[in-house]
Amino acid sequence: MMSVARFDPEILALFTAAAEAATGSAGSAAPVRGDALGLRSIIDAGLSVIPRPAVEGISAGTHITSAPDGGSLELRWYSSRDEGRTDRPAVVYFHGGGRVAGKIDHYDGVIRHYVQQTKVPMLQVEYRLAPEHPGTVAAEDGLTALQWLLKHAEDLGVDPERVAVMGDSGGGGVAAGTAILARDNGVRLAKQILIYPMLDDRNTIPDPTLEGLVTWTHETNWTGWHAVLGDTIGNEEVSPVAAPARLTNFKGLPPAYIEVGDLDIFRDESIGYAQGLHRAGIGCELHVLAGVIHGHDLMDFSLSVSQQSLAERCRAIKSL
Repeated sequence: MMSVARFDPEILALFTAAAEAATGSAGSAAPVRGDALGLRSIIDAGLSVIPRPAVEGISAGTHITSAPDGGSLELRWYSSRDEGRTDRPAVVYFHGGGRVAGKIDHYDGVIRHYVQQTKVPMLQVEYRLAPEHPGTVAAEDGLTALQWLLKHAEDLGVDPERVAVMGDSGGGGVAAGTAILARDNGVRLAKQILIYPMLDDRNTIPDPTLEGLVTWTHETNWTGWHAVLGDTIGNEEVSPVAAPARLTNFKGLPPAYIEVGDLDIFRDESIGYAQGLHRAGIGCELHVLAGVIHGHDLMDFSLSVSQQSLAERCRAIKSL
């Protein structure tokens, strides 16, 4: 059991208060191992109350495109109304949700905040979720969205040489998988911005130094990955497009910005991914935040560490 002394004081106070408020409530019970739809219900309930920063002057428009398998994808384009440039960078964003949950509506306020702070437009992707769409489908949807943006770059005032992918948690893993697919298909990316990304299906054994007050456990991680991979979870044949930590050849990938808390079960896989990029000679800015848990920023945007995280991410976006 980890010591609460390791926690950032603001996060500890917020998380403790939330845990006390949830005690005895029907919604506080963890889903049964392997119950992906039960996990989805819990995650979606949490994501539906993400704080919405006060944002003005951002327009949003919905576009529909078709995936190669005939599926329909919703894309939402966010742009600052007063931005008249025709050579802008852009970001393709993938929401969190453990690969089994989440919607673009949940992240509407978050994306508007990024666009307002950076003046960089973003395309948010309603990628398809497991277990209904397992394996590499989410990353393939990401590539479809990226190709849509590049096809419409001139109309959107975007420089196709300055496009990045970005995502958090499960969406961070989808962003990394999309970057791999883009490389393999000759599509250039300027950067990948991975926020506490979900990268490794083998990360399902409890770590006694991290178990305790964590928002995403090894048990829920198994449920999420099993939804994506089924009975192949943990096997050698798992594709790195689905689980990017499986990647052995990092050459040709775009530079990265990776952020993770040191009290997040995704810490070591994030560090390992950064090391793989470094060994391949690819630039990677890695932030390991002391005393920080998974999804801290989505709990409260006003926390000092959340403000710091958001500012650093915006700096990475503006560097495109």
